[in-house]
Amino acid sequence: MRQPGRRERLLAARERDGDTCLWCARRLTGTVAATTDHVVPKVKGGPSWLENEVAACGRCNSERGHRTPVDWLEECLRRGWDADEQRLARSLTSLAAAIVREGGQRRARPYLDAQLRRLRRRGRSFAA
Repeated sequence: MRQPGRRERLLAARERDGDTCLWCARRLTGTVAATTDHVVPKVKGGPSWLENEVAACGRCNSERGHRTPVDWLEECLRRGWDADEQRLARSLTSLAAAIVREGGQRRARPYLDAQLRRLRRRGRSFAA
């Protein structure tokens, strides 16, 4: 399956998720430039698929670097930012489904599974 180009994926991610940064909730208009952030980093085997990309501001994308999505989510919350945990969960779940559907991504699978487990544990700790 041919994936759209980076610009098209960014537009689709903004259409899917809205015009706010996943990590800090800043509006992605005017002086806050939108970038595509790979939820599972490319260095960990994350594909350049729409299911693996979210809209993020340049600051968050740059500062996150290769940190895991759950580590960066926790750091954003520690900083008092309004990170969207539900959007992150949807993105990780959507990527897992895409990998099942499309196959491949052998390196990304264990990383993705570990992040989904950590996110589920976080959800249980909030419920207590």
